[in-house]
Amino acid sequence: MKLGFLTAALPNMSFEDLLKWGSEKGFQTIEVATWPTSYEDRRYAGTQHIDTANLDDERVSKINSLLNKYNMEISSLAYYPNPLDPDSEVRKQAADHLKNVISAADKLNTMVGTFVGRDETKSLDESLDEYEKVFTDIVKYAEDKKVKIAIENCPMLYRDRWPGGNNLAYSPEVWDKMFNRIDSDYLGLNFDPSHLIWQQIDYVQAVFEFQDKIFHTHAKDTEIDWEALGRKGIYGFGFYKDKIAGLGDINWKKYLGALYEVGYDGVVSVEHEDRSWESDQQNILDGIYLAKKLVSRYFVG
Repeated sequence: MKLGFLTAALPNMSFEDLLKWGSEKGFQTIEVATWPTSYEDRRYAGTQHIDTANLDDERVSKINSLLNKYNMEISSLAYYPNPLDPDSEVRKQAADHLKNVISAADKLNTMVGTFVGRDETKSLDESLDEYEKVFTDIVKYAEDKKVKIAIENCPMLYRDRWPGGNNLAYSPEVWDKMFNRIDSDYLGLNFDPSHLIWQQIDYVQAVFEFQDKIFHTHAKDTEIDWEALGRKGIYGFGFYKDKIAGLGDINWKKYLGALYEVGYDGVVSVEHEDRSWESDQQNILDGIYLAKKLVSRYFVG
């Protein structure tokens, strides 16, 4: 396995500066944020370290030269919108840009990390119908370019942080339904155990059950406040916090051990969302590097 990091938390650093820092700190890969920056609705715009909508041969050559210079690889192009947004225009923008990202991944010889999304007003079965309708075309587009799509399993329950709905792909039960409806070798998971532990889902068992569908993984942790959970219950929320990998309740020895056992030979990418490590850019970098030191204790090689 290789260790990398997601660039989304570092919007003010250039692509080259991120590669340089990552290489100096011993990372092997980089998961590159590729949100559009031109959306009028700023809720759906975000960090962009590669402009996938304008990726010509000259830009591809420059990116590859930088990767060679710093001995780094791109593990995935990251774009996490809501392709099932109830607003048809937002839905179209998401799908169109996702195809741009898939085309860019083809040129850069990598995969795409994204969300399925959801219209929260619809039932599970209705949402799966919408997913099948929207993603059949997107997956066919990816298949034609031989680009894998890795769906992250974050439920995205907070409307103030992610307007438009939830993310359908939140549990193993739903993953089964998704993969049965769209059976493709190019559709799998960006597996993040931090979103499973607070749902009381066995993330180690899920690794064994979905071993053939794990294309990419995130290293992010969750700390559960058991006293708060005892008062609020699972529907109360506010009983868990995103943490630096290694500072929460994930058993990284067991989790990474399971990945080794099933033969996973991909990337573990540090994702930074710990509010305690966001005072400034250097603090974020320190948090990402701390996660590397804590998680890499269980790496072989």
